[in-house]
Order: sequence, then structure tokens, then C-alpha cells
Amino acid sequence: MPAKKNRLSWSNSRNVKKMEQIYLLKKKNGKISINKKLIEEVVTELVGDEALPIVFYLKGKKKISEFIVAEELDLEIHKTRNLLYRLYEHNIVTFLRKKDKIKGWYICYWDFNEKMIPELALKIKQNKINKLKKRLEQEKSNTFYMCKSACARMIFDKAIEYNFKCHECGEIMQEQDNKRTIEFLTERLKELENPEKKK
Repeated sequence: MPAKKNRLSWSNSRNVKKMEQIYLLKKKNGKISINKKLIEEVVTELVGDEALPIVFYLKGKKKISEFIVAEELDLEIHKTRNLLYRLYEHNIVTFLRKKDKIKGWYICYWDFNEKMIPELALKIKQNKINKLKKRLEQEKSNTFYMCKSACARMIFDKAIEYNFKCHECGEIMQEQDNKRTIEFLTERLKELENPEKKK
């Protein structure tokens, strides 16, 4: 059995606002309710939307062979295994490994670990908050320079190294007013930390 990894992989290209849907979680009896949208957002963020068919196929089932998953979803077995192990890295699925008495090889039987979805959603949220706080602190504590074409953006110390000339287009870089950037990041941070107050 491969060693279990408990790590999250984050997509830096995603817009924070797109992820806000994850954090507006409905609660029942003090617990985060698990719905299709939440599952889709968490799985897509951590593994990719290509893993969604496998997750929803396993949902509600118990101990399903990887060969059955591949056959039912019309996927190649190596592709199925790759997605399953990527889901396993985040504890979204679990498996039991058994030896086939007839063929003699080991087969993995998989389950969807649905109870992990709320915890992963909260980890995603906290990771976004931490990144926003770090970015906001950088914006507040630095002076940034940028050329007219916005080829590059750098802090004062870095701009000095390039003699305030853009290393992409050669234009002189000017000090950038990042007030709007700070306002944007501050607002996004408030929305993530207090989603119930969002209008």
C-alpha cells in the first residue's frame, strides 16, 4: 500500500472570487452539510474536474474494484488508477487491497470518503485566507514599480537593480499607486473570513 500523503495542491491561477461559493456553506445541526456543489468545488480544486465522474460513481457505493470503475466509466485502467491515487492523496477516497484468489494479483477496492469534504473545504478556505493576508502585507509594506505596458511589476529594491527599466520592453518604470489593489484584497479577505456578512 502506498504511503498516505496528506497534502493539498493549490491552483494559483484561480480567482479568489470563484472559490467563495465553497465558503458559503450551509449548516445543519451545527455541522457543514455536504452537497453536490461542495463536492464538485473541492474535488476540482484539489484534483481536477476529470476526477468528478469517479467520485460521483463511488458515492453511495462500497468497496468498488478499480476495474469496475474503469469499465463503468469507460476509462483506461491506468488513467483510473492515476485519478484514484490522486484523490487518495487528499483522503477523498480510501481503499482496501485484497489478493485475487484465482488470478493471484492484488486488487484495490475503493470508497468515497465523503466525510472529508467539509474538512478539505475549510482547509482550502484557510489556505486562501493565508495567501491573501501575505499578499496584502506585501502590498502595504512595499512600493511597486511598473512600466506603461504592465510587462513587469516589481518592488523598489528590484527596480533599482534594473535601473528602473522594464526588462521586457525597456520602458522606464513608474511608481504604481496600489491603493485599489489593497482595497480589493482587503474586501476579498473580509468576504472569506465573514461570508455571512457579505451582501
